[in-house]
Amino acid sequence: MSEIKYTFCRICESSCGLKFEVEGNQVIKVEPDNKHVGTEGFACMKGLLQHKMYDSPDRLKYPMKRNGSQWQRISWQQAFEEIGGKVRQLRQVSPHSIGMYVGTAAGFSMLHPIFAHGFMKGVGSRSIFSSATQDCANRFASASEMYGFPFLQPFPDLENINCLVIVGTNPVVSKWTFLQVANPVKRLKGMLKRGVKLHFVDPRRTESAKVGGEHVFIRPNTDVFFFLSFLHEIIARKAVDKQVLQVHMSGIDELEAVVEEWSPERTAEVTGISASSLRHLVSDYLNADGAAIITGTGIGMGTQGTLAHWLSESINAVTGNLDRKGGMVVGQGIFDFPKFGAERGLYVSDVYSRVGHFRAVNDGFPGGILADEILTPGTEQIKSLFVTGGNPLITMANSERLRDAFKELELLVVTDIYLNETASLAHYVLPATTPLERPDLPFIFPLFLGIQSKPYLAATDPVVEAKEEQLDEATIYWQLAKASGFGLFGSKIAQWIMATLARFNRQGNSSGQSRLPQRLLLSLLLRITGQGSFDALAQHIHGKPIQGAQPGSFLGKRPSTPDGKVQLAPKKFLRKLQELDAQFVAECESDGGLRLITKRSHHTHNSWTQNVVELTVGKMGQTNYLYMHPSDAEERNLEEGQIADVTSATSTLRVPIKLLNDLMPGTVALPHGWGHQHAEGLSVASKLSGVNVNLLAADGPNNVESLSGMVQLTGIPVSVTSADGELQRGSWSGR
Repeated sequence: MSEIKYTFCRICESSCGLKFEVEGNQVIKVEPDNKHVGTEGFACMKGLLQHKMYDSPDRLKYPMKRNGSQWQRISWQQAFEEIGGKVRQLRQVSPHSIGMYVGTAAGFSMLHPIFAHGFMKGVGSRSIFSSATQDCANRFASASEMYGFPFLQPFPDLENINCLVIVGTNPVVSKWTFLQVANPVKRLKGMLKRGVKLHFVDPRRTESAKVGGEHVFIRPNTDVFFFLSFLHEIIARKAVDKQVLQVHMSGIDELEAVVEEWSPERTAEVTGISASSLRHLVSDYLNADGAAIITGTGIGMGTQGTLAHWLSESINAVTGNLDRKGGMVVGQGIFDFPKFGAERGLYVSDVYSRVGHFRAVNDGFPGGILADEILTPGTEQIKSLFVTGGNPLITMANSERLRDAFKELELLVVTDIYLNETASLAHYVLPATTPLERPDLPFIFPLFLGIQSKPYLAATDPVVEAKEEQLDEATIYWQLAKASGFGLFGSKIAQWIMATLARFNRQGNSSGQSRLPQRLLLSLLLRITGQGSFDALAQHIHGKPIQGAQPGSFLGKRPSTPDGKVQLAPKKFLRKLQELDAQFVAECESDGGLRLITKRSHHTHNSWTQNVVELTVGKMGQTNYLYMHPSDAEERNLEEGQIADVTSATSTLRVPIKLLNDLMPGTVALPHGWGHQHAEGLSVASKLSGVNVNLLAADGPNNVESLSGMVQLTGIPVSVTSADGELQRGSWSGR
């Protein structure tokens, strides 16, 4: 007999409610949960097919050790002992020689990132890198300076807003950045129906812009100039909220001074947005009773992503649209995590990288210098790397150079569900459980920060049990700490407590290893924060509604800055602005060549889903394409379906062309997440013809944005020419 189980998806921020039909520990059907209080029967195709990814015959079942080009199945005990022994050896020379890369998947589990961080804290290493420096660290850097803590992330009050300017993000395909909102098409249509003015500023007329509203083209990587002139116009109109500024903010005089020279007429030359179009946007924004500007990865992955996001946040602040109904609000989670973190120095550590002297953002260093940290000699040279919940050889800039660096490591340990590109180079691969095989709470943004459009709490038990020897990451990092001779978080007491809990945990699998009682740990977390027990919350199978963000609850009460005020003019940001004159001149003098942007599609999600047969059927699922405006293709004598070479300063990729009128002329787009040909354990994805767009991006300290540690992954200058040869799987050539 089959059984119905309810849970929530852990692929992206939306966390959609799902209904699973299970028979014999096997998922046989997945549907949206029509009764879910937050997502109301919406789920995307990736979420509805995720069990296919977890049930793949490629799934890792046992710990594996690489001997030359061969893989050997080993026991967990052997894996822990051998890895722990190497960690002990390297730690005696320098704890900082042991690094960790934390990927996006880690963030969608409550215990995974906590225990991974606890392991590195026990090591005593500051060498932590994360996927945030590929897509969102600019938001953390901006929040740290403006509000005093990286996780203080304002979001739009969609229920009451009257004007929304969306820059560099595409909710219909990518969902909402740093905000839990389901069914984006329905939400946008509902906003339009009640008269909300929607404006989209993007180099491509996106799927979101096609739902309705006004779209304005902007030249890639010029967003910072758009925001400067937008703020210039607001100040020129004397449209700032003086009362809010005087009581709750500091730095308005300095901010006014730096935007004075950036008139809409001046910036139009580089952005492609006329002065009249920009002033129309400003008028709609100022005339609305409640307005907001929101941004996404399209600006964050440019060369000035932090300055651009800071300016957008400043616009919302100085106009009185921060912490107000219909503007931007700041959520509150199950407890005041920003206050807790700021008081204890969590995620705001004042440490700097060995290479390039970059300050850590959100306690992580730039992924763009990881290869240099491995290849540059010195006492603290990274000799060992733990990769958890990520696949940096697909997702990071100039990943062929990173591949070469990984080959120099004395110890590479990967925790994953697949033998992907990165795992294929590892010395040890540790098989993890999937989201369906563990109890869980929603990830940190809704739970600890209240970043939800329709607020609710939820808890889920496993939908199925692990079928082989897979272990959850919390158990893996506790056991690794034990084998390496130190306690989690550097605490022998914490290690003893975990060992005691494990002894009383009767849950087990065929691994023969003690496992941490995840359900008990999650229940303790809930009780400590005053939310009752896991059992009680899990009874709300469709989610438990809670009070959401309250306008007026942030300013004067919750900023974590020294004076309790929003800092509009951080000194390091003002210094960085001085570089813009040179960039502006360079933009004006550029030859008007092509700029490359990224693009997502409905049937793929980052680098995760290409190994699902159902998501790779048909022509569109077999490869990614270079999208070009017809006029750009005609100018280069290129046609639809033709094979072209796309060349940047780092590499050349060979890829077929698709023509797209929705692009701004001078802009080309190439979807990311493809290029799995190096993976030994992705039997579907490795046979596809897609290429890894991130090979076209440059890494190294000279190519890292100093404020956030991000590298340029969009707006990259490229040339496109007819290919001299045929398309081959994963065609590329380094330069």
